Amino acid sequence: MTGDSSEEKGRVLGIDLGTRRMGLAVSDPGRRIAQSLGVIQRKGLDRDLEKLGQVIQDQEATEIVLGLPLHLDGRESQGSRRSREFAAILEKELGMKVRLVDESLSTVEAEDILLQADLSRKKRKKVIDGLAAAIILRHT
Repeated sequence: MTGDSSEEKGRVLGIDLGTRRMGLAVSDPGRRIAQSLGVIQRKGLDRDLEKLGQVIQDQEATEIVLGLPLHLDGRESQGSRRSREFAAILEKELGMKVRLVDESLSTVEAEDILLQADLSRKKRKKVIDGLAAAIILRHT
């Protein structure tokens, strides 16, 4: 989180979009610190939107940052297309600005951090998506 612009205020919700889970993280109001909120198990678009709407309200988020999975050479992937489609739905249904951010290697970085912390595979699986969302926010 850079928090450099005086115009940029309010919490940002970071989302690491997966097909089965969404990792979530939120910034502080000054956009300097990102904190993992864990994951939401995906169970259909309506439920996903309901859960995200509740998180946005609870966290008082003013913007969403959604990870955009690109290939290492910068090309779009199938996941990129899913993220772009989901961003459009979020903007329309939740009325929130959504910024797409290259998430290349965020999950790899999260895995490295968790391995260094000596977490078991089972514990890593529970927290990796939320940590990846925090890493996505950190790189904005």
